[in-house]
Order: sequence, then C-alpha cells, then structure tokens
Amino acid sequence: METTLLLPHGTLRALPACRKPARETNSGLLRWSYKPKYSSLVVAVMVRPKETSRGTMAVAVAVAEEEEKKVYRDNWFDRLAIRYLSKSIQETSGIRNEKDGYESLIEVASVVSRSFDAKRQREVVIQSLRNAFPSFMLTMIKILLPPSKFSKEYFAAFTTMFFSWLVGPCEVRESEFQGRTEKNVVYIPKCRFLESTNCVGMCTNMCKIPCQKFIQDSLGMPVNMVPNFEDMSCEMIFGQQPPEDDPALKQPCYHTLCRAKQMHGINCST
Repeated sequence: METTLLLPHGTLRALPACRKPARETNSGLLRWSYKPKYSSLVVAVMVRPKETSRGTMAVAVAVAEEEEKKVYRDNWFDRLAIRYLSKSIQETSGIRNEKDGYESLIEVASVVSRSFDAKRQREVVIQSLRNAFPSFMLTMIKILLPPSKFSKEYFAAFTTMFFSWLVGPCEVRESEFQGRTEKNVVYIPKCRFLESTNCVGMCTNMCKIPCQKFIQDSLGMPVNMVPNFEDMSCEMIFGQQPPEDDPALKQPCYHTLCRAKQMHGINCST
C-alpha cells in the first residue's frame, strides 16, 4: 500500500531519495509518494508553531486597553472649547499640528512634554490658560468671588458644568470643613486627559500643577487636585491648599501604557 506524507514547502531535504517525483497540491503542500515496507496508510502534516514575543504581547495588551477606553461624543460646545485650548497651547509653545478634536490637544501636549523640561511645561500651560481668558474677566471673578463657602461651591458647580469636555464626566461631592459640610469637591470618575495620555508626568506637569497655580493666582481660589493613578479618577478640592510634600509628584509613570514613552521613548516619571 502507498504511504503519503504531506509536508510544508521547503522540507524536501529532510526526506530520503525516492523514485517518484514530488508534485504540489492545491493547498500548497508537496505530495511525495514511495513504496514503504509497511502496509498501513500514514498521513503526516507538519505545521510551523506559532511564535510569540514580548512585542506581540505588548501590542495585544495595548489594543485591548484602547478598546476599553471610553468613547466621548463631544457636542458643538465641547469641540469649540477643545479647539480653542489646543490652539492656545500651540501658539504659546510654537508647536503646531494638523489634527482635530481632542486628539489635537493630546498631540500638542505630548510634543510639549517631549520638547521641554517639567518647569517649562508648566509655564506653557499657565500662559496658555491666561491667554485663553480675558484678563478683565479673571480680575472681576477674583474680586467678586473671594474664598468663601459660596465661592468654593460655585467653582465646583461651574467646573462640572463647563469643563467635562476636558476631564470627562464629573460630579459635585461634599466634604467637611471646620465642622460644616460644603459641596466644594469635584469628583472625576475617570480623567479623560490621563486616560488619553496614560502619562503621570503629563498629568502632573500639564494639568495638576499648572491648573492649581492658575486658579490660585488668577482667580484667588486655592485648589488641590488629587489624582488616583490606580483607577485614573481625580478629586478637585476647592478651598484646600496642595500639600508641600505632594504624593502625586512621587508617583512613577505607567511602564507599559505611557504615551510619551511609547511614542517618544522618554522617561516622564517625576
């Protein structure tokens, strides 16, 4: 009885010589026929084992992370505000891009983080915020709303209504201050900026520290932003000074997810 071996192309050298020539089948395999001593029919198919590597696994993990990200549906006001802030940072930093929407904002922030040191990154954001708002408006708010229970609650409510395009959906929460309850905390379940960058350095240098300083200096309201790098949530506590020894500034960056490391190969850990 004839024995048939089905082999991948390129493995002929491993076979002993035989009298009948090989011919290629429709599947791309080679059929080699010869008369063995055995009476049974044997069919063997050789398949190259799948190869995996750390690079392949990393790509798979990154794709999975991207798929789990929240999809934001920006309305006309959101798109206008995003474009306005992005253009302000581009003009201040001198770094341009042709992207649109929130991706444009993330792109310019990423390039700024790559191009400048931490101090300069903060200065760029602060100047961009000052350029984005008329100075007379900031002065008026500072005069009319000095730090008080009312102003702290006003800033918290205003942030949730008009800045969700920047940080994602958020809500006002209560806190205790000198034995009384105040609605002065903005809770962000998952920060849009941190989720988009996956970068601790960009969170602290291009959001937390410059925003705290801008709100304190331009609006006269102290605020402490407390990011949670485990679940990407954040709290903005109006009326509270940031601690001198801020734990957020000691947080190492995400090793596998950081956008700055993936795109630019830089170490953004603070």
